Amino acid sequence: QVLLVESGGGLVQPGGSLRLSCAVSTNSFRFYDMGWFRQAPGKERELVAGITTTGTTNYEAFVKGRFTISRDNNKNTLFLQMNSLKPEDTAVYYCNTRSGRWAWGQGTQVTVSS
Repeated sequence: QVLLVESGGGLVQPGGSLRLSCAVSTNSFRFYDMGWFRQAPGKERELVAGITTTGTTNYEAFVKGRFTISRDNNKNTLFLQMNSLKPEDTAVYYCNTRSGRWAWGQGTQVTVSS
């Protein structure tokens, strides 16, 4: 069973930045397209950004230009740099394969508030 451990969330003021990390417990990490997802209270989980095995990235319109997804295949770790955060970015953030193949981790809470 693959374990996903997200970290790096917290409370930040609007306009602030956070860097999320996701440690993945398998060396097969490098063979999967990966994604960051988020779920706000009362809403469905949604894709935020994705990255292919070769490093090609894509972003949902609501984060484009503010968030950057990256990966370190040597450390089996996925990252999400979040800049210019807005209150509407408040959510629990999760990582998984792009298709949601693995069991979801506990996520990391991001709260954007003044």
